[in-house]
Amino acid sequence: MNFPRRQKPKKTPLPPLLRVVLLVAAMRAVLKVLVAPMPLYTPHVSTESVLTSKPPAADRRLTYGPDPNQFVDVRLPAGAGPHPVVFFIHGGYWRAKYDLEHAGHLCAALARAGIATWNVEYRRVGNPGGGWPGTFEDVRGAWRLLNSAESGHEFDRRRICAAGHSAGGHLALCLAAFEESVSRVLSLAGVLDLLRAWELHLSNDAASEFLGGSPEQVPGHYREASPAAKAIPNAVQKIVHGTADESVPWEIGRNYIEAKTKAGERAEFISLPGTGHFEIIDPESEVWPRIEAEFRALLH
Repeated sequence: MNFPRRQKPKKTPLPPLLRVVLLVAAMRAVLKVLVAPMPLYTPHVSTESVLTSKPPAADRRLTYGPDPNQFVDVRLPAGAGPHPVVFFIHGGYWRAKYDLEHAGHLCAALARAGIATWNVEYRRVGNPGGGWPGTFEDVRGAWRLLNSAESGHEFDRRRICAAGHSAGGHLALCLAAFEESVSRVLSLAGVLDLLRAWELHLSNDAASEFLGGSPEQVPGHYREASPAAKAIPNAVQKIVHGTADESVPWEIGRNYIEAKTKAGERAEFISLPGTGHFEIIDPESEVWPRIEAEFRALLH
């Protein structure tokens, strides 16, 4: 049996006016993508390269105690001085795994910018005597050496800023809480609330390692050692934190500044959108000019 061949339906062309409307709509969609405004900031990629590359050598090394970890690497600007000084405390969640070498990049950059730097080494968790309070006593010992005539004549002791990154930011603010001679502090992504650090189990419970136990086991250590729990009435505090920090959450810096401002302390929060944990100590990063400017502002 022969069936009739099925004919294909004829395509009805679009009316000319409709074709024009559709073409204009498509062109508008393409133009909207091409001329869309750029975002307010470009998120920075957090890199740890600053931890592995070798910094320029220090100008001299001073010791402030008999332990091999009780020393300071000093870098000096060109010229006779006296120079303003940044007393810098490196981070690493207070662990012996991380030493002061990576902070040499920041210190060398500040020295090129006309600021002398003291890059402080100290006993850390894993070293004999490290942890609380030994680690902090080392930082105090180095600070007292800087403020003594024994440290040299190149330093303008009227213009000293205590500063630190991560765990070093914590130690710098602790120093301001215990040493009345500290008048300026700059914290870069600091671990400023040790109770909150314990609650969040930051870096595999680094806070409890440093303090020797949980808040229930050593409550006095958490009260003594946490800048969030200490009054700091004498120092200007600048707290710098990136919103994309995955090592020390941005909320720690924000909550700290809210509490300190409410308490009437002189504290300022510098929030860096899209910035992670290590860019703020890397002189090659996009945010470094802002960091250098904050140091300069404190030391003017």
